[in-house]
Order: sequence, then structure tokens, then C-alpha cells
Amino acid sequence: MTTMPPLGSVIQGSLTQGLEVRLHPDISVEDLRVGKFLVVQGRRARFFCMLTDVVLGTASPRILADPPAPNNQFLTQVLAGTGTYSTVNLSPMLTLITGDGDQPMELLPVKTVPSHFSQVYDASEQDFRSVFGWEDDPHRRNFAIGRPLDMDVPICVDLDRFVERSNGIFGKSGTGKSFLTRLLLCGIIHKQAAVNLIFDMHSEYGWEAMKEGKDVSMVKGLQQLFPDQIKIYTLDPASTQRRGVRHAQDLWISLDQIEVEDLELLREVLNLSEASLENANILRAEFKNQWIAQLLQLSNDEIQEFCQTKRGSPAAIMALQRKLQRLENLTYIRSGSANNYVNQILRDLDAGHHVVVEFGSQSNLLAYMLATNIITRRIHNSYVKKAEKFLQSKNPTDRPQQLVITIEEAHRFLNPAVAHQTIFGTIAREMRKYFVTLLVVDQRPSGIDNEVMSQIGTRITALLNDEKDIDAIFTGVSGSQGLRSVLAKLDSKQQALVLGHAVPMPVVLQTRPYDTTFYQELGYLDSQRDREKILARAQSARRDLGF
Repeated sequence: MTTMPPLGSVIQGSLTQGLEVRLHPDISVEDLRVGKFLVVQGRRARFFCMLTDVVLGTASPRILADPPAPNNQFLTQVLAGTGTYSTVNLSPMLTLITGDGDQPMELLPVKTVPSHFSQVYDASEQDFRSVFGWEDDPHRRNFAIGRPLDMDVPICVDLDRFVERSNGIFGKSGTGKSFLTRLLLCGIIHKQAAVNLIFDMHSEYGWEAMKEGKDVSMVKGLQQLFPDQIKIYTLDPASTQRRGVRHAQDLWISLDQIEVEDLELLREVLNLSEASLENANILRAEFKNQWIAQLLQLSNDEIQEFCQTKRGSPAAIMALQRKLQRLENLTYIRSGSANNYVNQILRDLDAGHHVVVEFGSQSNLLAYMLATNIITRRIHNSYVKKAEKFLQSKNPTDRPQQLVITIEEAHRFLNPAVAHQTIFGTIAREMRKYFVTLLVVDQRPSGIDNEVMSQIGTRITALLNDEKDIDAIFTGVSGSQGLRSVLAKLDSKQQALVLGHAVPMPVVLQTRPYDTTFYQELGYLDSQRDREKILARAQSARRDLGF
């Protein structure tokens, strides 16, 4: 039993609609806010609940017809708790069963409700630790991503459960999606839960980036925090050099690496017709992997002659030629390349290095979607072969490293029109068994195919305003009505609703600051601090030796 004073009593409720709690007269309703966590002490168990609504009530309509005057504090106090009262609605999330003796507390799904007049208390630090664990748990890769809105206790995600399914970070523009993403990537790297491939569309993850808001200071990127573990590849070397990024590898893609399947994802961006893609297959059958280079060099007469012998469509091939000329404007495209950089990325991932692909000025949709599709399709083929080899040999040394692919503007790859055809849709639906998952970052979850959304294991959602986007977040989530009101009341920055596979229950949290303290907790010390520590140790050693 808790020693804290009770806040109220359960007066009615149901398993599906939640609990209604009448607050005790000495409890101010203004101290309670949506998203707060409370515990109901039943006769046999404790119920861990989220506050989803706050209501003011009166015992008689006559009070509403003739309310006390604003300066009549005496009558206001007389009515408080009897004539006027406050209630809160709670959504039970978990049942906490205390173990016998030294047995740990057991967490069970909620399948009943507490009895009438059960007392309601603030959730304690021990309650939170029982539910969400602690970061230094030796048996789990827990990582703290924030704290409750009204307590200073860490809320942890289980990174092993997080990386084994595809996940999403959602929120409207300016709500801190990039900082949340960077925070989680740091956790995955620090805890060695998986290897990461990050498509850095706006150059925010690999090297330093600017803080959001009026503060013009910079925050550190992944390579600064983990210099020996991060490899940066750049599709725009000039931009990367201007930003002062160190040790970045240029990344070129040659025309002979582009396949017809890579262009299918770009059908809308390039305005390609079905006839154009059908004729692209005819060209590939004739010219093999040199088909784009050959197409771009053909004259109209040569196209006519080709179509007479190969039964192609001159109009469709000429249209395809005009549209593929846009590829020549991409700075990372070469007619040929002696080095296969995609294979080099695969070797880095196999060696346990985390890879960031920076786009620099090449962040338009065509440049972004083409590069990500080419690289990801090759990784898919490689991991399928590795997984099949492991399943055949059962040798632990053949087990592929778990890979997490981070993509922004995810609805471009996963919208209903293309999700069933693209490699990203395949990964979201099937690749968990091949040790590859996605971390999708998007401000328009309603643009993502419903089947794909249903496969998203953990959803971390900042503020959203559009009703369609809010509906998409709760695709496949039971009892989401109360959570919808919680999501709508989030602050515009540094707050998020987390629900799904990596947490035992939905939770609203204040996100962990991404600052100097966080860097130090990861083991990072900047060069000046390093020098000062080394100098201090040297001076101390000299004093001990009598110098």
C-alpha cells in the first residue's frame, strides 16, 4: 500500500470506456493534466492508468443558474466538494501484481477494473521503474528517451524490441522529429542494439546541426559523438566540405547501376507512363546494364530503327529519353565508375560501422528517392541471401547483424499507390525475418499505406493537428479514443506520445534533452575537456612523485 495521500475515489467506469474518479475536496483540479499517470489501488492489484480527461461537475442545476459572486470566497469554499466537484477520466493501461517474497512485480494486461471507491494516487518513482525499467538494467538494452510530464524519472524503451520491428517518428513540422530521431539513433549505437543506415536528407545527423528555435547554437552529430563507429558518405562533396565535415567519403552512382525497378518508384516524380517502363524493359533486354547510357545517346532516327526491329514504341522511348535526361543534372550520377560504392557501404555495415548518407544540396525528391531506392534494393538482396544462409547453417556466426534503415519523407516511399511495389514496402511488411527494419520519419502519416502503418511496431508521435494524420497514428490500436485527446493536448515542442512494441504501455513524455549533459552520459568529452583531464592527471602524478 502507498503512503501518499489519495487524490480521489473511483465512482464508476468500465473496461472499455475507462474509469471515472471523483477528486477529494482538498485536491485542486488545476494540478492534474491530461497525460499524467496515476495508480488505482484495488483490493488485489494496482492499476497503472493514464489521465485522459478532466471534468467539472455540480450536484444541482440550481448552482449553475445562480453561481456565487466572484468575490464570495466563503460560499465557493462551502460548495466545494459537495455542491461542486471535479472528476477525472482514467484509462487503465497495466495491472501491477506484487510478487511474493523476493519475486519481482508482474505486469499484466488489464482485463478487469478496480472496485467502487478504490483510492487513486500519484504514480511513484517505483511504479515507473516497475513498468518502464531503468537504463542500467544488465539484462535489457534499455535507453531513456524522456521523463513523465510531472516527475523526474526516466522513461525507457527496450531497444532490442525496438529494432526488431519497423518504427515511426511522426509530428508536424517544427515539433522536434529530427532531435527525437538523433536521440534514438544515439541510443541504438551506444547500446549496440543494431547497425544503422541513415539517409540524411537535410544533413542533420552525421555532423553538427543547428538547434531549432531562436537559439543559433549547434548540436553535435553522430560522427562527433561516436567518431570510430560512424562512416559518412556524401552525394554532394562540395556541400559537405563547406560544412566542415571530416573524413567523409564521396559517393557516386553510375548509370549502369540504375535498373528499371529503381525507376518504378520515381514514376510520379519523373512522370513516367506505363508504356515508358515497358519499353525500358525492352531497352534493358537489348543493351543490358548500359541501357540508360545507350538510350541517352540515341537519335530520333536510331530510335525509329530500333523500334522497327525490337517492336518498341518510338513515342514512349522518346518520352523516356527526355525524362531520363534529368538524371544527368544530379551531381552524384556518373556515366561510369571504377568503384562500386554501394558494395563499399555493405562492407562497412557488415563490419559493424553505422553509415550516414548525406545529400547536401541534392535533397530534392528525385535525387533523394533515386539514391535511397538504389542503395536499399541492393541491401535487401544482400540481407535475404545472408538470412537464408543463416537459416540453412544455424551457425551463430552466419547470423546477419540487425540493420535499421532511417528514411525521411517516408510517405513518398510508402503511400498506397507504391507501397506494394517498392522495396521499402517490402521491408516494412516482411524484412523483420531478414534482420532489416525501417525507422520512418514523417510529418504526414496519413500518406502512408494503412497496411504498412499496421506493421509499425513503435510509434513516437509529437504534436499533430490534421485529423487524418491522427487517425493514421492509431491504425490498429485498440482503445485509442482516450489517447487521441492526449495527443491533441501535447505541447508543440519536446513532448511526445510513445506507444507500441518497445514500451509496455502508451506513455506521454517530455523528451530527453540533447545537450552537453547527454553527450557526457554517452561517454563523450570534447577535445578541450580531454586536454584538461590529461593535464590534471599528469600534474597529480608529478605531485605524487615529489616533482
